[in-house]
Amino acid sequence: MKFNQLMIDEFTLLAKFPLDSKMQGIKLHSDAEASLIEAAQRLFDKGVIDSPDGGYLTDLGLDLIEHVTIIHSALKS
Repeated sequence: MKFNQLMIDEFTLLAKFPLDSKMQGIKLHSDAEASLIEAAQRLFDKGVIDSPDGGYLTDLGLDLIEHVTIIHSALKS
């Protein structure tokens, strides 16, 4: 198993979503890093978020953010 840069960009964007409420989302502005804008579009296409510029996590996104949080906690130094 290997993580490529596109996946890492998607992990990075997912990690920006608030964890304390399902009713909070994010909004990427046009001046955001291109890698995050592209990651948002890919996550939207995959059904992870409900808007190509951020929005809210879908049910799939909520499941994924739990896993991203666990991976981050386990790997941080």
